[in-house]
Amino acid sequence: VLFWFSLSGIAYAYLGYPLILKVWAFFAKRSQSDPVSGVLPKVTLIVSVFNEEQVIEEKIVNTLMLDYPRDLLEIVFVSDGSTDRTDEIISRYADCGVMLRRYEGRIGKTACLNNAGPLARGEIIVFSDANSKYDQEAIRALVWRFSEDRVGFVTGRTRYLSPEGKKKCESVGSYTSFESEIKRLESLIGSCVGADGAIFAIRKQLYRPLQCADINDLVIPLKIVAQGFRGKLEETAFCFEETVKTEMQEFHRQVRIMNRTIRALVNHAFLLNPIRYGSFAFQLFSHKVSRLLVPFFLLALVATNLMLILEGPIYLLAGFTQASFYLMAMGGVGRCPGSIARLMALSRTFTMVNLAILYAWLKYAKGETYVTWMPAQR
Repeated sequence: VLFWFSLSGIAYAYLGYPLILKVWAFFAKRSQSDPVSGVLPKVTLIVSVFNEEQVIEEKIVNTLMLDYPRDLLEIVFVSDGSTDRTDEIISRYADCGVMLRRYEGRIGKTACLNNAGPLARGEIIVFSDANSKYDQEAIRALVWRFSEDRVGFVTGRTRYLSPEGKKKCESVGSYTSFESEIKRLESLIGSCVGADGAIFAIRKQLYRPLQCADINDLVIPLKIVAQGFRGKLEETAFCFEETVKTEMQEFHRQVRIMNRTIRALVNHAFLLNPIRYGSFAFQLFSHKVSRLLVPFFLLALVATNLMLILEGPIYLLAGFTQASFYLMAMGGVGRCPGSIARLMALSRTFTMVNLAILYAWLKYAKGETYVTWMPAQR
């Protein structure tokens, strides 16, 4: 029973829920109308930075080249007490309309947003990171969705590039493409769960102060849904980021994200009430909670499979499949053919993400959390 329950839990998180969304969205999308294009509200772009001197000038230039009326776009860089030349470089562009808001004391990204958010002059706030390079049409693509009255936040998507030759990173790219597809389907039936922290927009009036340990790209959307609004994925709004240089850096980044995600879900468990929040409660459980339980299902699957290995050919096959999968995750991909290399990279990414979730649970159980961050070397 434990073996099949664990296998079902894993399958539901990565196969069952997406399949349910596809069927649901097929019927739901017929009754939905597209919002009216051409809406150009006043926008404040907030870029969070800490010690980003290596990439900050490129980000500023990228921002100044955005295709959006300059008199309707307020550009604000929020510095969490940077100690390198980041603030100095930003200040050089003051005459171009680039504003620097510096907060002393290394208070953390979330606390900086709590301070900067209420000062925004735009009716729409767009959140970005220093290492995210926006497509020129990204702001326009985000804001036109707000012509729908009940849309409270709109998320874009990130395309990941490897540092070598700026090529698309297959493993990370496939995982984020999977996430984007989930958000797209969720948007069709109601509201997507969470946003892409590098590129998402909200109605300023819906911003609510966050706790210092909150993960802003999940908690801000959750608070907006709690106010009766919904979120949409806009597929044409995208940005580019380089992946981190080492797998260990990516692992620690995932631990930080998952630890804060766990805390966010615990603090907003009331949204799992289907009587009050309807389909969103189902989506939140299926998209976030079930995914956070997968590492425990994986451990249980290995343990029970070992006990059942001689009980029949199906368990022998399951054991062989698991062993092969984890051996692929442990192997190198450098000299493998393209399709095998992609499969190995995906197994490696899946395993790394679930190890990060498990480690994040351990840190949460010990009461550890994250408030500040260090920019990864990319």
